Amino acid sequence: MKTKKLKSKRFIFIAGPCVIENEKLTLDIAEKLKKITSVYPVDFIFKASFDKANRTSLKSFRGPGLKKGLRVLKKVKDRFKVKILSDVHCVSQVKPAAEVLDVIQIPAFLCRQTDLLLEAAKTGKAVNIKKGQFLAPEDMKYAVQKIESCRNRKILLTERGVCFGYHNLVVDFKSFGKLRKLGYPVIFDVTHSLQLPTAGKSGASGEREYALPLSKAAAAFGVDGIFCEVHPDPEKALSDSSTSINFKEVETILNQVFKIMGVLNA
Repeated sequence: MKTKKLKSKRFIFIAGPCVIENEKLTLDIAEKLKKITSVYPVDFIFKASFDKANRTSLKSFRGPGLKKGLRVLKKVKDRFKVKILSDVHCVSQVKPAAEVLDVIQIPAFLCRQTDLLLEAAKTGKAVNIKKGQFLAPEDMKYAVQKIESCRNRKILLTERGVCFGYHNLVVDFKSFGKLRKLGYPVIFDVTHSLQLPTAGKSGASGEREYALPLSKAAAAFGVDGIFCEVHPDPEKALSDSSTSINFKEVETILNQVFKIMGVLNA
């Protein structure tokens, strides 16, 4: 069956911890984010990874794994009545993940993996494709074509910066316009764009202080949504501790983004 294109009249806000650290913390974060977002006209999607298969170091925390992680995400979904997004890293994860997830995310490093894209598309679920740090935005048309070949047009395209020399990512804001030409909602992954890949002692470092200004700039450009990794105590997060933001910063970003959007739509 042919599916319609994914469209949202409301601003899309994808947020949650980088990885499921434990059930209680995940539920607590989801509850707080739902409360924060409830006062804004956003389509809130809760994000958390059950497995971080692309961690830099072998010693890095990866999460609880597929089965336990999906049980936690199902609890979040049932208790708070929110949409759920998580990433898949291999074809065998897609079918069980689709039983819980509303949006299946393809990680940036895997955005050219044909079998993974096709398997995700065949579920009929929305697919969020993160643009690889190594790709020009217009090259994402090939990933889009793979999803569309399965008659799935529920697609999100996420910009998360591009490699610039060693240990740095930059965001070319022209990318938003080029991605939009592909015909699907464009999301700006704020926190991952702030990473300094492999610049830390055992993995990535980052510059979270730029989360707000980059969010404001993206809002001014007119993106369809923002993606943030959130933790109540970012410095203690088990993954992406240098770029995750806290609840107060989430509120500030949403407040400023909607002020800018209000001016643009006035």
